[in-house]
Amino acid sequence: MSETSTGINAAGLDTRVFLFDSTEQMVQALGSNDEALRLIEDSFPGVGLHARGNELTITGPSADVLRTERLVAEVRSMAANNAPVSPQVLEQLVSMLKTQSAARPAEVLSVNILSSRGRTIRPKTLNQSTYVDAIDRNTIVFGIGPAGTGKTYLAMAKAVQALQHKEVNRIILTRPAVEAGERLGFLPGTLNDKIDPYLRPLYDALHDMMDPDSIPRLMAAGTIEVAPLAYMRGRTLNDAFIILDEAQNTTPEQMKMFLTRLGFGSKMVVTGDITQVDLPSGTSSGLRVVSEILRDVDDVYFSELDASDVVRHRLVGDIVSAYGTWDETQRAAQAHTGRPAAVR
Repeated sequence: MSETSTGINAAGLDTRVFLFDSTEQMVQALGSNDEALRLIEDSFPGVGLHARGNELTITGPSADVLRTERLVAEVRSMAANNAPVSPQVLEQLVSMLKTQSAARPAEVLSVNILSSRGRTIRPKTLNQSTYVDAIDRNTIVFGIGPAGTGKTYLAMAKAVQALQHKEVNRIILTRPAVEAGERLGFLPGTLNDKIDPYLRPLYDALHDMMDPDSIPRLMAAGTIEVAPLAYMRGRTLNDAFIILDEAQNTTPEQMKMFLTRLGFGSKMVVTGDITQVDLPSGTSSGLRVVSEILRDVDDVYFSELDASDVVRHRLVGDIVSAYGTWDETQRAAQAHTGRPAAVR
């Protein structure tokens, strides 16, 4: 692909023309309809796009034209690597380019972690890519962020990858069995039946990443273990990839107990959302405390994800941002009056 500039016109607008190798290449990069072009125009108000044959003409203010130019180059690079370019991916590319990061979005969004059952799992934002890289480089990684940021799912993918590459001998997945507005005693069945709903999201992720028929066999052999956090007490976990999910619902004592289970040849990933603590009132979250205690410890990494990393429905990111703004308002009101703001 080549690009030419026709310069600034009388209205002060810059115009650049991209020449793709073929019309087919342009369709592969931008889609067969105008949805991608409309999304780009919505992202950079004042920029106009016109596709004809294998040419894409970009007109608008110079700064926006340059960003759009880079976006088109990144999209083409992704298409050349057979990475899907969906509207969601385009939104992520636009977001990354607007942050003016030095990283190339196409490189970030084309890194494959795992391919399974006809789908490829890869980071979809710059923060997710940094998180995945941190898991490779560090023994203990904390993935902290709101719902939908992929912190648990990507950790699971790295665990399965490590098992497949024989970097570890087993995967251990655990969560604290803390009620989110419900009581275990009211749930039907045995203790295992009562605990199972807490562990179900981990089972669901495993089924996305592995042959479902192989999971019972691997669990029976102890290669994969899914258990409540209380089952970790008194153990030393060697040659394992260990994930603690929903860690905001651990107490400081439980967090210390879990981290000190670390054995030789093992890696730990701790994930949680400190804005969704379900512990009884007055009980500190172990995830909040540990960030103060271990922040400067070597080989321990804290990865922060936020609403811009949400990869569920677009509204989820908006909801997370709205709740964040509301929380800030509540804290400001409490600081001013000395008591929580009234909730209407």
